[in-house]
Amino acid sequence: MLRPPQPPVNLLSGPWNVQLADLLGSADEFVLLASPFITNRTANWVGECLSKKARSQRLNVLCLTNVRVDSVLAGSLELEGLAELGRVFPSFSAIHLPSLHAKVFVADCVGAIITSGNLTDGGLRKNCEYGVSIRVPALVRQVRRDFEDFALLGAPISTDEISDLAKDFAGLKETYRSQKRKLLKEAGEIFKGRIKKAEDRVLHFRARSGTNQGIFRKTILYLLSKSPLRTSDLHPLVQQIHPDLCDDSIDRVIDGMNFGKKWKHHVRSAQQALKREGVVLFDNGTWRLSPGQKQEAASRANLR
Repeated sequence: MLRPPQPPVNLLSGPWNVQLADLLGSADEFVLLASPFITNRTANWVGECLSKKARSQRLNVLCLTNVRVDSVLAGSLELEGLAELGRVFPSFSAIHLPSLHAKVFVADCVGAIITSGNLTDGGLRKNCEYGVSIRVPALVRQVRRDFEDFALLGAPISTDEISDLAKDFAGLKETYRSQKRKLLKEAGEIFKGRIKKAEDRVLHFRARSGTNQGIFRKTILYLLSKSPLRTSDLHPLVQQIHPDLCDDSIDRVIDGMNFGKKWKHHVRSAQQALKREGVVLFDNGTWRLSPGQKQEAASRANLR
């Protein structure tokens, strides 16, 4: 029996797992999963929904998440489930995006769900969540395009690296759960050192994606592709996307003189480099893409 056609826009409240299953089941070539929290049980459920498609082995699955140490230790992000998705789907890509808070799911250019709910049992079935399901192709294409752009700003992590990272955290998670808050307050230097080592491993993936200036260059181009910006508006937007690289507690000091926040110096250097290359223009206090760069960005968007 054929199901009635989906409405162009549909509000989601309460449990929305059925709507997500329908969305995942409609995908033929591309699936986006953007969620800071993902548990093993829900990742396996997503895999089952996708595997029902005859073409599932050819699906391009793009997963954006935020590999925060405290999220992994608390169990709100379970890396084993992500690794299993990577093993099941050959074209699986995982991206660590430190600023990610959005929960967005897309199938091809057919449908999208934007919601407050994470890929957890609580987020799908138990919590008081709210969202919207969209079946308007033009809007779905825009959502997909935006999150594919976000993915370029993050750090790719391979399936093997996710699996190794899960093993690294395994012992820490057990200790964290058994001692909870008391352990965090009273932990000795050994445990603090292990936490620092785990954090450094996560930052390794960030460093591998390029130098700070290189990352900031891509981010500036991305932001200016949306609209021209003054430096005072650009800096907070960069910091929102890359909080781990924009630490306000670190100043740039030369010969005892303080020259402001170090990360802002890196952003300014990236701005000036782009200006020298003719990629961006600075006019009347505002930064904007050069005409050629703007046309190139528009051409890339139209090709997607």
